[in-house]
Amino acid sequence: MSGTLHIVATPIGNMQDISLRGVKTLLTSDVIACEDTRRAGLLLQKIREMVPGFPEEKKPRLISFYDQVEVEKIPEIISLLKQGLQVSLVSDAGTPLVSDPGFKLIRECVKENLSVVSIPGPSAAIVALTLSGLPTDKFFFAGYPPKKEGHRKEFYESLKKLSGSLKSTIILYEAPHRIFGTLKELEEIFGKEKEFVVARELTKIYEEILRDTAENLQRHFIKKEPKGEFVLLFQSES
Repeated sequence: MSGTLHIVATPIGNMQDISLRGVKTLLTSDVIACEDTRRAGLLLQKIREMVPGFPEEKKPRLISFYDQVEVEKIPEIISLLKQGLQVSLVSDAGTPLVSDPGFKLIRECVKENLSVVSIPGPSAAIVALTLSGLPTDKFFFAGYPPKKEGHRKEFYESLKKLSGSLKSTIILYEAPHRIFGTLKELEEIFGKEKEFVVARELTKIYEEILRDTAENLQRHFIKKEPKGEFVLLFQSES
């Protein structure tokens, strides 16, 4: 009998956000495929501290699974599943596959008729959306903007075209060292009057939600060096 691949969402900051089902699944897995084995090891350690008395004899084997090795690791994971092992997939934080590796693995599992189960939990995009004050009935998650300048312009122009056909809340991810440039580019494409919502350090002690124009948000982060992963949100125009 084949094993099951479990897609397990993990906390984006506050450890208490992990589900009971997620805890049980991780601690009883034979193998955990993770972006960073060290971070996954620390996560397991914290989970065991939160759940004292859980049997210690079973310790999952951790294997690396990140963008650069995803394709070469898929045959190994498929083989483990066919051997009947229980495998969990985690990202560094949040829900796996959302701007993280994994969809190629899931696609192969589906092709091989292997069981896949998703265990829901934290997602920075959804947390930010619920806190933004922007409409939540329709939203478009666009992930990280491209790194190359030319591709970025095409990306923003595509979002603007979307804005003209579907009124929704647009959600982006961005790294701290690129937040200034992204805000400037968004201002150039969508105008100086457009209001944006910036969320960072979600569920953590220094959680911050800011609502302002791109220009004023840039000023804010000049005074305060940007840290943590960012979620950027704004409402499209129809």
